[in-house]
Amino acid sequence: MSRWRDIKQGNIKEEETSKTPEDNSLTSAPIPSRIKAFLVDMFMIMMPIMYVTTYLIMDGKDDFQSSQEARWITAGVFGLIIIVFWIAKGQTPGYKAYSLKLIDNNTKNKISLGKAILRYFLFLFSATTILLAFIPFFRKDKKTIQDILSNSTVVEEK
Repeated sequence: MSRWRDIKQGNIKEEETSKTPEDNSLTSAPIPSRIKAFLVDMFMIMMPIMYVTTYLIMDGKDDFQSSQEARWITAGVFGLIIIVFWIAKGQTPGYKAYSLKLIDNNTKNKISLGKAILRYFLFLFSATTILLAFIPFFRKDKKTIQDILSNSTVVEEK
C-alpha cells in the first residue's frame, strides 16, 4: 500500500508525516563573535609577527611595504601559528576569548592537519575575493566557504 493510501485510510496520522528527520548539522557560532575573535587573533598573533618582520628583519616600514615577499611570509607565519592552534586545541586565543571552538563535522572533535591547512588557504582565498567573505550573511546556517569546503564548523563552547 502506498503512503498516500495509508494517510487517507487513517492508518498514519498526518502529524507523523509532517515531521522532518532530525537535523544533525551543527549550529555555527554567531558572526559577530567570529569577527571579534578574528580581530583578537590579528592583534595578538599577527601584530607581533609584523613588528618583528618590519623592524628586526627589515629596515623599517618602507622596506616592508615595498616587499610583497615580506607580506606573504608574514601571512604564512601567521597561518602556521593559527593551524597549530586549530590542531592542538581547536581554539585560537580569539576563539578562547569568545568561547568558540573549531570542530570537524564528522568527528565532533578537533580538525586534522589536512583540514586545517585547507581551511587556512580557503580563508586566504575568500579574503582576497571579498565576495566569498559575505557568504555567511546569506546562508541560513551562517557557514563560511572555509566551513563548507573543509567540513568543519565554528561552534560556541559550552
